[in-house]
Amino acid sequence: MKYVAGVDVGSTQTKAVIIDENKTIVGRALLDMETSMVTVAQDAFKEALGNAKIAEDDVLYVVGTGYGRYNVTFGNEQVTEISCHARGAVALFPGTRTVIDIGGQDTKAIRVKDDGQVGDFTMNDKCAAGTGRFLGAASYALEMPLSELGPLALKSQNPVRITTTCTVFAESEIISHLAKGLLPEDVLMGVHKAITSRCVSLARRVGIEPEVTFTGGVSRNVAIVKLLGEAAATKINVSPDAHFCGALGAALFSHDRAFGSQHRQAAA
Repeated sequence: MKYVAGVDVGSTQTKAVIIDENKTIVGRALLDMETSMVTVAQDAFKEALGNAKIAEDDVLYVVGTGYGRYNVTFGNEQVTEISCHARGAVALFPGTRTVIDIGGQDTKAIRVKDDGQVGDFTMNDKCAAGTGRFLGAASYALEMPLSELGPLALKSQNPVRITTTCTVFAESEIISHLAKGLLPEDVLMGVHKAITSRCVSLARRVGIEPEVTFTGGVSRNVAIVKLLGEAAATKINVSPDAHFCGALGAALFSHDRAFGSQHRQAAA
């Protein structure tokens, strides 16, 4: 058995996925960006190899993607994260027509055509409002792990309206609300609603069509998933592998190159 891989170098985390000839995921890795992008890309790939229990020589082709895709120096090719997230989302949910990806410092909305290729896309890449970084500001202000923000927000009865859309000022506004004695869950729900509003506004530029698939690290946040579904008036697909969607898409492009495909898709 031979294998191929995809490495998604994001702004805050790097993901690696290894698939076999049958397109089955056999290894994965997720690392925080604590060193240089070149180093973390190599480390994620090595960890995925270990997870798959295979040698590097068993991997025929590697595609790099994401914010730092050109730092996958050991890769054979680079493909944009737009193409890879669309490809990965369709692999996880074949009926996908809209992809919403919320990462650490950007948000993407992608319209997927009936043949699975990218029809249109837009990105919130010049401002971190409506991204994971906005949640990071709340996490820091409340001294709470990111994983606890969503469940606590869902307990809110009187959400606070967050007026700033700037991540730089969000922390100050959150602290100000808490100093007034407002409940943490109400402040948090305000933060989650602000993020959702920005994301849905972005998605409407390309058109929100069912099925909607949510990818990226923020897809783990149960409050964002619930609010997105309500705002988009449709069920939101979230896979256990949603965090790895870009890397999976990159691995599938690798599969095309190494093994060929009856459904070859052009990489943007």
